[in-house]
Amino acid sequence: MSIFTAVQNFSRRDVLKLFGVTGGGLVLGASGLSWTPMALAQEKSGKLNLFIAVGEDNKVYLTCHRSEMGQGIRTGIPQILADELEAEWQHVVVVQGMADKRYGSQNTDGSRSIRKYYYQMRQMGAIARTMLEQAAANRWEVPVSEVKAKSHYVHHDKSQRKLSYGELALAASKLALPDKESVKLKKNSEFKHIGQSRTIVDMDDMLSGKAKYGYDVQLDGMLYASITRPPVLGSDVARLDDSQARKVAGVVDVIRLPVPKGAPAFQALGGVAVIATNSWSALQGRKALVIDWTISPNDTHDSENYLETLSKRITQPGKLVRQQGPEISDWSTSSKIQSQYTVPYLAHAPMEPPVATAMVTEHGCELWASTQTPQSTQQNVAKNLGIKEEQVRVNVTLLGGGFGRKAKPDFSVEAALLSQQLNRPIKVSWSREDDIQNGYLHAISAQFYQAKVNNDNFPEAMLQRTGFPSISSTFAESVAYPSAGELDLGFVDIPFALKSYRCESVKAEAYTRIGWLRSVCNIQHAFGIGSFVDELAHHANMTSPQMWKQMLGKPRLVDFADQGFEYDNYGEELSRHPMDVGRYHKVIDIVELAMKQQTSLQKGQGWGFAVHRSFTSYVAVAILVEVDRSKNLKVIKSIAAIDAGLVVNPDRVISQTEGAVVFGLSLAMMGEISFEAGRVQQSNFHNYPLLRINQCPDIEVTIVASDAPPAGVGEPGVPPVAPALTNAIFAATGMRIRDLPVNSVLNV
Repeated sequence: MSIFTAVQNFSRRDVLKLFGVTGGGLVLGASGLSWTPMALAQEKSGKLNLFIAVGEDNKVYLTCHRSEMGQGIRTGIPQILADELEAEWQHVVVVQGMADKRYGSQNTDGSRSIRKYYYQMRQMGAIARTMLEQAAANRWEVPVSEVKAKSHYVHHDKSQRKLSYGELALAASKLALPDKESVKLKKNSEFKHIGQSRTIVDMDDMLSGKAKYGYDVQLDGMLYASITRPPVLGSDVARLDDSQARKVAGVVDVIRLPVPKGAPAFQALGGVAVIATNSWSALQGRKALVIDWTISPNDTHDSENYLETLSKRITQPGKLVRQQGPEISDWSTSSKIQSQYTVPYLAHAPMEPPVATAMVTEHGCELWASTQTPQSTQQNVAKNLGIKEEQVRVNVTLLGGGFGRKAKPDFSVEAALLSQQLNRPIKVSWSREDDIQNGYLHAISAQFYQAKVNNDNFPEAMLQRTGFPSISSTFAESVAYPSAGELDLGFVDIPFALKSYRCESVKAEAYTRIGWLRSVCNIQHAFGIGSFVDELAHHANMTSPQMWKQMLGKPRLVDFADQGFEYDNYGEELSRHPMDVGRYHKVIDIVELAMKQQTSLQKGQGWGFAVHRSFTSYVAVAILVEVDRSKNLKVIKSIAAIDAGLVVNPDRVISQTEGAVVFGLSLAMMGEISFEAGRVQQSNFHNYPLLRINQCPDIEVTIVASDAPPAGVGEPGVPPVAPALTNAIFAATGMRIRDLPVNSVLNV
């Protein structure tokens, strides 16, 4: 059977075979927990996280265990490994890691690939370098202290000798592994790859059309499946007439998929699958199906009515989640300022919808999927097929966008279940309509903010409430309130220096599958707080940057001690990634200065500003807009400053921040999924539009130089975009938009 995969995937055994061809080599790995390295060429056992392979051909094979979806992680991880290894970039070959528990977490989400693995990958590179140095010292019979690896060679300056990595690879692989604590890491000043802009390794193939994504996978004898899923969560097939579908040329079979019981989790949604010899026949057969659906408890869900319900709930006392200072009981009308903000359901809408190809045999299952979570895919497919996880092999293809949607492996489960029934390779391709109407949505939400101001109109106390259906509802039934982990995302973690600061959440039931979308709950919370601070600034006759700096107070580290909640800090220790008010001030100052240096405003123009910390990074954004008399909106310019700690690849940080601005503008200007009678009303880009080139502003990005530990990059740029946009509209027109999307009141 010929296999045409989207990227080159090598298993542990594949790598050994590879070096069997060239004669030998050095292969290293490390565990996700204890980080005990192992020499794979010697078949030593241990948990695998990342591995380095040095061949006698002088090439260095560096494995990336994360998923590539345009963010450049298949370049960033090798940059770190290559730097400590002293490898030359032109000799580096990147290998895509497959699903394997020994890698540690492979979930490419949460902006944590570099943040979580930076020091561990440096350690791996240093271990490999140390072994190559020892191999050279042994051959020359000199102390290892006299040799030094540099630029793909090990040098002995006293004798003016040098050996290439390829010449040392086999000997190095036979050495005892050094203790990880004994290896010496480089000084930052010695970096040659880290901190340098590198074109992503897949760029040429992407530009030429040679890059292979999930949709490009082809297997001998493969069949195609198009699935009609329940239009309302929880409904099932009441009556099916597939007679006309079976008459379509190329249709092989029509199969019913059962609707899962309980919380949806990552299970297949159920429905009816049309199987055909080609995708066109599968789609045409699907159109010919006649299906009546059963009644679902979610049939009555109307998003407009539900938003009104949430908006009422946030005006009443909720569940306390944070209290800083004494609670305020006297909210005098004369000193009280309050506002509400809402955000609708949102869809991910990546350019490449979900797709997976499965081949199930008596020995197990092999998958090719554009997945952000290969291990979760492995686990869920194994569970649904009733086999062991080690019997499921997951090949990770390139992803045509993800934004969190492809971290849910339901589409891979569908492919596996159908392949198991038909004993043939099956490709399940979601259409754009499938993705928008049956995906995992970002939660609809309502936020309430109230401040008590002094005689100078400066806020002394604040009360805020949030209400939105929780992601936890996707994994457990009867979830009524947002989880603590979701409230940590831009709601309870604002380090204001106020006398009193109270945060509450309200009840919010789920009527559809709720999932994480790029920057998750920071989307609604940054919109709320970023808009409200601007309202306070206007009331006090101050600029928004000035109000932010005054409310944040003096530069300091904040630990939220004794405030009634335990802050998760995106899974990081506050000692390593502290809540640093000084870093807030830095990005605010950079953008504030950049705004002042712009040309004078024309009629109908205005600047808006917002700042937000998420995924341990700090991002400030300013946006310039123009609104004419006919209420036509034009976004002219965006200025962003990002402090993401030490940066591995500046080009990718700029690119990701630019992408975040575009993504954030799409959501704020046009993003809305609505429900009537339990059904999603949008279906494709004609009524769930994305930002077009002519709508895209000039984008300017400044990276703050920092030696702090690497922080998140992919998501932090999104949250401040929406409030910066609506604040700019207010500055230009006096119109305060508190309910997204913007196109409900302006022409975009």
